Amino acid sequence: MNLAMVGITVLWTFLYGYLLIASIDFGAGFFSCYSMLTGKDHIINRIIDRYLSPVWEVTNVFLIFFIVGLVGFFPETAYYYGTALLIPGSVALILLTIRGSFYAFANYGARKSKFYLLLYGLTGLFIPASLSTVLTISEGGFIEKTGDRLLFRADLLFTSHYSWSVVFLALVSILYISASFLTFYADRANDLQARELLRKYALFWSGPTILASLWVFWELSRHNPEHFSRALSVGWMFVTSFFCFCIGVCLMWKRKNLGIAFIFVMFQFACAFFGYGISHLPYLLYPFITIHTALTNTTMGMALVIAFIAGLLLLIPSIGLLLWLFLFNAGYVRGKK
Repeated sequence: MNLAMVGITVLWTFLYGYLLIASIDFGAGFFSCYSMLTGKDHIINRIIDRYLSPVWEVTNVFLIFFIVGLVGFFPETAYYYGTALLIPGSVALILLTIRGSFYAFANYGARKSKFYLLLYGLTGLFIPASLSTVLTISEGGFIEKTGDRLLFRADLLFTSHYSWSVVFLALVSILYISASFLTFYADRANDLQARELLRKYALFWSGPTILASLWVFWELSRHNPEHFSRALSVGWMFVTSFFCFCIGVCLMWKRKNLGIAFIFVMFQFACAFFGYGISHLPYLLYPFITIHTALTNTTMGMALVIAFIAGLLLLIPSIGLLLWLFLFNAGYVRGKK
């Protein structure tokens, strides 16, 4: 495996970590808001608050690592994506700031304010919608290059069926991932009422997640046939993803081994996410940037690989310790600590 492949593999692993942790966070915010509007906040908000309290500060660590690493490993991406992501990136930063302010003022009554809670819930949907435009733009067709001048066609992005299919997949996926984890978390807390409500949410959003995945494949075949043909060559990964989905939903339906059910949800998205990434190679931005043409010099690349692998090896045990101390500590989960 060459330096470019090592670099993109490490970065994609960080992005997958962000996908999981941020999805649980974003979905929890939406469910907290939705339960307030439907008068069911007394059922699930205690579970959501106990999960978010120790976790929210580390959610964006994976994203920061990915962005810094992407520009470090492949400096040319800053020029192209900096132009394309000026608007959606700015929107995402504003929404992340609003979301962060909710956490910062949570102890000063923000959690009890319907206005703040509504903003908190909506940002849980708008942030992944804005961030998902990166994957859409990477497929090409939205940036025109004339000499050294780049022109980002925002009109094409907002009218593209593929773009909206990716946004829809991002929205339903975060709700499905979040509800699946929170169902397991409520079961650990022995809160049967919250578990049943969250289990219904997980089962409800499972169907749209698969339908959205099929929609994305259909639109990809029309938008970028070359990428679609490469995706078919690793089709076994997507088939494996579907089998993991079936096992996870079956366990959720039967109320058995909810922790294992969520592990299969993780495997489901891991297979699909890495299958998408592998089939996207060697392009970082079709057809302008590949991992080979945009790679930084060898010395810098090796230093970044060592630094990021060390960061990953430090971050994973740290998150494991966080899970052990708070999320999977029976006393804390049940509100006794």
